[in-house]
Amino acid sequence: MPEQSGSVSPPATAGELLRHPAFLFFLLARSLSRFSSQIAAVAIGWQIYDLTGSAFDLGMVGLVQFAPTALLVFVAGHAADRFERKRVVQLCQLVEAATALYLAVLTYLGAVSEVQIFIATFVLGIAGAFESPTTAALLPLIAPQGSLQRATAVASGAAQVATITGPALGGFTYAIAPHLAYTMMLLFWIFGMILTGFIQPRPQAVARQGTDEDNIFAGVRFIRSNPAILGTISLDLFAVLFGGVTALLPIYARDILQTGPVGLGVLRAAPAVGALLMTMVLARHAISRHVGLRMFQAVIVFGIATIVFALSSWMWLSVLSLAILGAADTISVVIRFSLVQLATPDEMRGRVGAVNFLFINASNQLGQFESGLTAALFGAMPAAVLGGVCTVAVALLWMKLFPSLRKVENLE
Repeated sequence: MPEQSGSVSPPATAGELLRHPAFLFFLLARSLSRFSSQIAAVAIGWQIYDLTGSAFDLGMVGLVQFAPTALLVFVAGHAADRFERKRVVQLCQLVEAATALYLAVLTYLGAVSEVQIFIATFVLGIAGAFESPTTAALLPLIAPQGSLQRATAVASGAAQVATITGPALGGFTYAIAPHLAYTMMLLFWIFGMILTGFIQPRPQAVARQGTDEDNIFAGVRFIRSNPAILGTISLDLFAVLFGGVTALLPIYARDILQTGPVGLGVLRAAPAVGALLMTMVLARHAISRHVGLRMFQAVIVFGIATIVFALSSWMWLSVLSLAILGAADTISVVIRFSLVQLATPDEMRGRVGAVNFLFINASNQLGQFESGLTAALFGAMPAAVLGGVCTVAVALLWMKLFPSLRKVENLE
């Protein structure tokens, strides 16, 4: 997938990436946004349940936040390609900070209601629908030439740190005072917005107005005409749709492994820990050959690890299989992200990234629904086993359907 074929510079090491000013500012700003999002997930969820005591309302939080992604996917992608990307990210962070301030003030005054929280959640969903694809499209303009895969691994590692520690930070601050959690979100997004302003990316390509490339749906047409990208994005959709076991972890913790809430916390953290360890490996040793095949192999390992977890009645084996699952998913994510970004012209990266972002969110949301439905019909263990088997089957089928994707040799 050669984007910088004329470059003769060797890829930057992980240490050199962290000394690259644009990438460092990007990494810090993105991490602060991710921390805020993780804190929000805990604070909003806990507060809604405190106010209503309704599991249905708790589930509605995810739906309300996902709805803007589905509604605005094409508009968000077009904005990322039409306007200066770092300014779009800054505007999103400003809106998120203002929303956090709104929740902090209402919570401090004791005047917050369920409707107000849902409105704030919807606004956060709108900002996230624009911020995520724009951030993804910004990274290739920041990473040193030939180093996108390694930069993706380092950025993924930082995101995993936020995923592991963010919820704990949110719970701790909310326990001290609910408004304090929202105040921390406000500060993180403000500092993230400031750091984003210091990013100096390479010039951004913009499609000429009035051309087919400038069309709001050009990203969809590009994906459909490019088998490698279509295969990559659809593989992620169906693999996560069938293979996600996150929704079943409370059942496993209480009824199968009998570990209680503490064990549930360990199980939830295990995939992120495995992912973080793998990003450390990929940051030092980029995958340089047979990357298409390696991606399929990683998805197959993901499915097998899901099956092992499903059948395990030992805590140590369950934690290990979840960690392996997280590590395999990281390999797949790094390759998929790098492949999609490098195979997409810069003037379309926002629109292609927005469609990819929609697929990722849809697979996570629908995957939880699929896991819950099959568990209700067949039981938790058969549902998890079926999910793992389907993931392996999807990977094998996609290898046949998208041979050009399987044969991708290198990324940069």
